[in-house]
Amino acid sequence: MRSDLRTRRRLFTTFATLLLLFLPGYRSSFAQILGYGSGSALSIPESALMQPATLAHMLTSSSKPLMLQVGSRTLFDEAHIPGSQYAGPGSEPDGLISLRHAVASYPRKKLIVLYCGCCPWSHCPNVSPAYRQLITMGFTNVKVLYLPTNFGTDWVSRGYPVE
Repeated sequence: MRSDLRTRRRLFTTFATLLLLFLPGYRSSFAQILGYGSGSALSIPESALMQPATLAHMLTSSSKPLMLQVGSRTLFDEAHIPGSQYAGPGSEPDGLISLRHAVASYPRKKLIVLYCGCCPWSHCPNVSPAYRQLITMGFTNVKVLYLPTNFGTDWVSRGYPVE
């Protein structure tokens, strides 16, 4: 009886994980079911995600978004997107305070792109709290750079610009 329950749980978890991978529009609902909660990057709405190629193209235009790295300082110091600012780790209270200070003087309609890239997307502890913080502050044009593997693999290795 107990092994049957374990098997059912394992099958459900596998099925839900596959849906997360192949039906990204349902990402936040399944993130809640799987226990990732609102602190997981998986809880960020699909409409708020920005692909790396889109941001790289924006970097060549005259009107660039405000880009904020909300991961570790070490990662930012090693390499970051040109023109981006370090705003503190989104998973820590001091990081969210730094983020609030970084955006305080900007209009609430300003395009802001958050990114981290510390680890695989499903494990990132930084982008979701930072995203929620800006939405709570009334910012209406917040995007999160979707880096499924990490910054090195999904940005640097693809030849996008770094400083």
